[in-house]
Amino acid sequence: MLSSSLMRGALALALAGTAHIALAHALPKLQNPGPGATVSAPHEVAIDFGEALEPTFSKLIVTNAQGTQVNAAKSTVDTNDRKHMSVALPDLAPGIYKVQWTAVAADGHRTQGHYNFTVK
Repeated sequence: MLSSSLMRGALALALAGTAHIALAHALPKLQNPGPGATVSAPHEVAIDFGEALEPTFSKLIVTNAQGTQVNAAKSTVDTNDRKHMSVALPDLAPGIYKVQWTAVAADGHRTQGHYNFTVK
């Protein structure tokens, strides 16, 4: 049987390892426009992530209610702040738009998600 101090040590190591894994994924911290927002036509969508991104594999796509991609430009990861990704938008008509993001952290972990915003 393990002593209680060995068990506490093993538990602490296991929890520390779990915390490190959770922090290795690039997740959105700030989205503009944000999920569910109603805004005047924005000229870009920008997301700040909790981890630095790998620019080659990270992207933002914006589609209209019919599922047609509306951004002609490719998304970019800011070279001075690799946690910031944005994509330029053309003039958008009123309606609902979907932002789809894929973020690959510098350590290779991939996350993805989507949300909607409305142009009034």
